[in-house]
Amino acid sequence: MKTYKEMTKEELMSLKAELEKMYEDVKGKGLKLNMARGLPSSQQLDMEADFFNTFDSTSEFKSETGLDCRNYGELLGIAEARKLMGDMMGIPADNVIVFGNSSLNIMYDTVCRSMVHGVCGSTPWCKLDKVKFLCPAPGYDRHFAITEQFGIEMINIPMTEDGPDMDLVEKHVNNDAAVKGIWCVPKYSNPQGVVYSKETCERLANLKPAAEDFRIFWDNAYAIHHLYEDNQKELPEIISLCEKAGNPDMVYEFCSTSKVTFPGSGVAALGSSKKNLDYVKSIITIQTIGHDKLNQLRHVRYFKNFDGMKNHMKKHAEILRPKFELVLSRLEEEIGSLGIGSWTKPVGGYFVSFQALNGCAKNIVAKCKEAGVTLTGAGATYPYHKDPDDSNIRIAPTFPPIEELAAALDVFVLCVKLASVEKLLEA
Repeated sequence: MKTYKEMTKEELMSLKAELEKMYEDVKGKGLKLNMARGLPSSQQLDMEADFFNTFDSTSEFKSETGLDCRNYGELLGIAEARKLMGDMMGIPADNVIVFGNSSLNIMYDTVCRSMVHGVCGSTPWCKLDKVKFLCPAPGYDRHFAITEQFGIEMINIPMTEDGPDMDLVEKHVNNDAAVKGIWCVPKYSNPQGVVYSKETCERLANLKPAAEDFRIFWDNAYAIHHLYEDNQKELPEIISLCEKAGNPDMVYEFCSTSKVTFPGSGVAALGSSKKNLDYVKSIITIQTIGHDKLNQLRHVRYFKNFDGMKNHMKKHAEILRPKFELVLSRLEEEIGSLGIGSWTKPVGGYFVSFQALNGCAKNIVAKCKEAGVTLTGAGATYPYHKDPDDSNIRIAPTFPPIEELAAALDVFVLCVKLASVEKLLEA
């Protein structure tokens, strides 16, 4: 079979007419399918119904230290929750503060604290002429939304199969004191599913920042979200790497149970050095008397320990794995030989990243929407929503039932074909 680029203009015109007829037929079906965000499915949420049996009116609500979790206290989180979340990140409990239900909230507050109060005694960012952040892209749209809201200048850093382009990272961080941070999703990255290599992690830890208040924002959102038990990617532990490299305070690590138990009702945590945590504590002691200790205790009682959490994640994988395999097989079958796109093949996380022909992403997403399939907006995976090549599309297969996912993929590949033909005919 010819690739689209090998076809003559006449062949492309004929194909375009055929695809347009198929597209009109699909539009007539009145579909309403959604692959826009990486939400757990109803099947995953139903799987955890026994979570609500953890407490009843006869339960003991004291932590292992004897604190009554129904009352005030324990600003840093109950001891057993700090250990559970520390085990999730691979760090000691003493390096952990347990917050509320959202790691995104912690990240937002961490940037906000830096803007208003500075970082461990440094000049507040809001008083500086310029503040910059490095943004590996394609990346997580909500990271970029945070820094954009605060007026922080975002710098695109291309992603490779090993993580961000470290030559560029080192150039910016080591030579520009206005660069104050870098966003990182180091394991099963959003949207590509990339796992940072050992070399990348070591180079990050060994940065020599021009700014003393530079921090790595290490969003380890998918630390235990494997799809295959026999193919689990390992990630070096960044806090100890930074300590070994003489940069003990350079990283903030974030994690949560939002896609382990319930989004909006999970437990989130910050991991960092003692110096950083002491400074954060000095600020949040004004902000709150303490977070939801009952929810922390509920999670500890439900999982018992980190092994219990890992066993629970195997159940998630059983539900998600067929969906990812369906996406990959359908893309390969329908467009694998046509030369009009490429895609990642993640073994964990929540997304598949699709690269269309340059200049086609917005058209594909718009065509899908018109045909009843909602995708993440084109450009969303880049700072300021500006994909320089207009080519990246994030596929989120987790939420729809597999039958709806199959129908949505049929529409997606049709729109990829049609948009690609249109683009080639413009040449």
